[in-house]
Amino acid sequence: MLIYLPIAEVSVNAVLLLGLGGLVGVLSGMFGVGGGFLMTPLLFFIGIPPAVAVATEANQIVASSFSGVLAHLRRKTVDLKMGTVLLVGGLVGAALGVVLFNYLKAQGQVDLLVRLSYVIFLGVVGGLMFLESLRALLRTRSAGGAPARDRRRHTWIHNLPFKMKFRVSGLYISVIPPLIVGVFVGILAAIMGVGGGFIMVPAMIYLLGMPTKVVVGTSLFQIIFVTAFTTLLHATTNFTVDVVLAVLLLVGGVIGAQIGTRIGTRMKAEQLRILLAAMVLVVCGKLALDLLLTPSEIYSLGTGGH
Repeated sequence: MLIYLPIAEVSVNAVLLLGLGGLVGVLSGMFGVGGGFLMTPLLFFIGIPPAVAVATEANQIVASSFSGVLAHLRRKTVDLKMGTVLLVGGLVGAALGVVLFNYLKAQGQVDLLVRLSYVIFLGVVGGLMFLESLRALLRTRSAGGAPARDRRRHTWIHNLPFKMKFRVSGLYISVIPPLIVGVFVGILAAIMGVGGGFIMVPAMIYLLGMPTKVVVGTSLFQIIFVTAFTTLLHATTNFTVDVVLAVLLLVGGVIGAQIGTRIGTRMKAEQLRILLAAMVLVVCGKLALDLLLTPSEIYSLGTGGH
């Protein structure tokens, strides 16, 4: 069943879009990621222009993340205080990111920037997460399940000023690192159309030392507001949000997130992390291949005037 997308100016299969939305919703519920890191490249692959994919995907993330957060709130696995600190940074970052996005769009370089950003970030984050998860998995098997959290007890982060108590996470740390993580994730949300969960989840676990069971819900809480803000900015400054595409992805995403949350609670934290890392690396590989195999997309020959 083909459906025409007015802003993207392409026709795509409606059932395929619903399926993609559902798949990403499942990931959102399982891993605490908005799923944009996977959905946005998938939209590239089916012919949606990168500028439209980025702006519209931010919209879909809001719905799947909201659906996931509701499930986590019922389980009391959301640190609202930490989520709010991350959110403040995220809103600042999102505003900066949209300004940069608009500038590059005016220069005609935004498509290349989006694709290259994906290859770099997915490659680095996926690789680091995969190695760390593999080590954690081997450690729990050899040491009878003893987690290695102690090495995070006293790092430079614990010496920073402006400390705050985060009861749900069991932390007493400076608000500076969560604010910086939030800003960075906000910029990514605006430029790459992602919730930033694939950066934020590892940062919350390894940098801030938060327990994994609280990380997923807290990450989703912050993602909702940052991506909603990003969508609003893109819709009012770029006019690249395709409502028809957003609705189809949204419906699939909300259903998928509920399923994903149920699956996530039945799996070990290390298994979840290694699965997410493997998925990130697969998407990165496909995007890198596309950039290498289709150079005609990267360079365009003008007839002067620029």
